[in-house]
Amino acid sequence: MIGSVNRFMIEKLMRTGTQWLPFADVATRELSLSRLLRLSLFQVSVAMATVLLVGTLNRVMIVELGIHAWIVSAMAALPLVFAPFRALIGFRSDRHKSALGWRRVPYVWFGSMVQFAGLAIMPFALLVLSADSPAPPAVGIGAAALAFLLVGAGMQVTQTAGLALATDLASEEQRPRVVALMYTVLLLGMIVSGFLFSAALADFSPTKLVQVVQTAALLTIVLNVVALWKQEPRDRARAQAIAAAATLPFRQAFAAFYRRPGAPRFLLAVALGTLGFNMQDIVLEPYGGEVLGLSVSDTTFLTALSAGGGLVAFVLAAKALSKGADPFRVAGYGALVGLPAFACVFFAAPVDSPALFRIGTVLIGFGNGLFAVGTLTAAMGLESKDRAGLALGAWGAVQATASGIAVFSGGALRDLSVHFAANGGLGPVFRGSSAGYGVVYHTEILLLFVTLIVIGPLAGHARRTATPSSGFGLAELPG
Repeated sequence: MIGSVNRFMIEKLMRTGTQWLPFADVATRELSLSRLLRLSLFQVSVAMATVLLVGTLNRVMIVELGIHAWIVSAMAALPLVFAPFRALIGFRSDRHKSALGWRRVPYVWFGSMVQFAGLAIMPFALLVLSADSPAPPAVGIGAAALAFLLVGAGMQVTQTAGLALATDLASEEQRPRVVALMYTVLLLGMIVSGFLFSAALADFSPTKLVQVVQTAALLTIVLNVVALWKQEPRDRARAQAIAAAATLPFRQAFAAFYRRPGAPRFLLAVALGTLGFNMQDIVLEPYGGEVLGLSVSDTTFLTALSAGGGLVAFVLAAKALSKGADPFRVAGYGALVGLPAFACVFFAAPVDSPALFRIGTVLIGFGNGLFAVGTLTAAMGLESKDRAGLALGAWGAVQATASGIAVFSGGALRDLSVHFAANGGLGPVFRGSSAGYGVVYHTEILLLFVTLIVIGPLAGHARRTATPSSGFGLAELPG
């Protein structure tokens, strides 16, 4: 009797864990959860570099090193120079001719080494660039630009090939959950890295800067080696077939991809939605501090709130997509959530409600998470399995480029709006400190409306275009 009760409780707990724990059901006998989590470590290395480039080093460069803000902005934008080449990187990894039978591993390793090189020289380049350095400014600018370019190139190559490898390893049913897992690890890595870097550099000194950044460089190699260890099967037959096959040039391959039904509309929707969600990145915390009077601690907590909303979205999207939900519809729901989200943020000022502001922040993270996972999942419905890298690269190139444009545009639009509002150019209503921010948020709402218009006709596209013999469907995605 007692044994029967114990067996019943154990079985109940096992079913409950799979149902309620995030990603507990992503593993299979062929691809275990421990192997997936180990593979996702390359996302942690990307997360560390992202936090350094767009967060920690920005503050250090402006405040502690006395570098002009325009130089800092230019350096932060340099890694995006390589974003448009992600489609080429993915295409090359699809067609890589390796004597060892690998496709993705050489690209992840090359990206890791380039990222390591950039991080290794970066602290010294920044010290040469600082206001106290006796070196000519051109030397410091050139060295810092090289470091940022190397890190950016390494991140783009590593993430593109790494996500394509995850797709290769996962079954068709697993892929939506694997994608969500990979991006959850990326988000968690950014949160943890931000806290660790902030704590390590709280008592700043040039020596600590060198130690922190070069530790990140070393961890990049260690994490990516562990992530790749015995992950990609060595298939010499595939390598020989690729070598013997007539390979299309990249331009023709991408043109063929772009001619697929729905591809131009899809890439336009990715660009518009990314612009709509990311223009607030540069102005959200200043809005909370300047308009709502929140403290530095309160505005810093906004990152955690947005990340929490994103994590919930990843989990829900993974479950829905694994059950056959339309990825375009999931992405559309994300854009739809963004409309009340930005409305909450904007109306928090006139009603003086920090609580409403925080609710809007959570909803922004949630909507952005749904949109990102939905569009990434939909990307591979537009391409065959042997060109997973090309499809992923196209999505990544558009998404990363639009993110960079959005960050720059958000700050520039806010400054221009404040200037016109101060001179009465926006009318008597828009004269307060919230005028510039309000223009940004209303622009984002407009962009998300347009995104819904663009993505609407794509709903159900994968089911309409897939055939029983095609071998791929909703979940056939690159990451």
